[in-house]
Amino acid sequence: MTELLPRKLRADAEDNRERILAAARTLFAQAGLTVPMRDIAREAGVGPATLYRRFPTKQDLATAAFAEQERACRQIVEDGLAADDPWDGFCLVIGRICELHARNRGFTDAFLATYPEAVDNKASRELTLKSVGVLARRAKARGKLRKDFALADLVIMLTAHRGLHASTPAARLAASRRFAALTVQAFRAHA
Repeated sequence: MTELLPRKLRADAEDNRERILAAARTLFAQAGLTVPMRDIAREAGVGPATLYRRFPTKQDLATAAFAEQERACRQIVEDGLAADDPWDGFCLVIGRICELHARNRGFTDAFLATYPEAVDNKASRELTLKSVGVLARRAKARGKLRKDFALADLVIMLTAHRGLHASTPAARLAASRRFAALTVQAFRAHA
């Protein structure tokens, strides 16, 4: 019976867990998911055994590390749906998703497929995509989004966006904003 009750971590164990997550977020954001687990343990100031005790696999670690970004991604789509004009909402989604991905290369990797389960569970992912689909249909109905737009085009866009490289985070963000503007222009319906 006691195994069914959630166990609260000791204060030192909780501190280790938070340091591991902070280190993982930092290193994943800088270099993507290729960062070795040992580097994350070293950055967190814990031994590899402590890291693996809390997060047996890199996917487990990515799932916990990206929980905040996953919520932010869902909020972006909800904000887009709430916009008065669906085209403005669609543009907001493109711009803010690109910015989110520019700030965190690891989240992009997880979102695109290295660890697809790390971003969210299947039901949540499908709901997010369904919501983007609703927004796209609304924008098409208003004649502002190209009629041949498909959700797969967003995956293509994010894959291309992943290829942005810059010498500094600020330069990467500026390039991301330019990329988003060009993407919006490409998705716009032409008279």
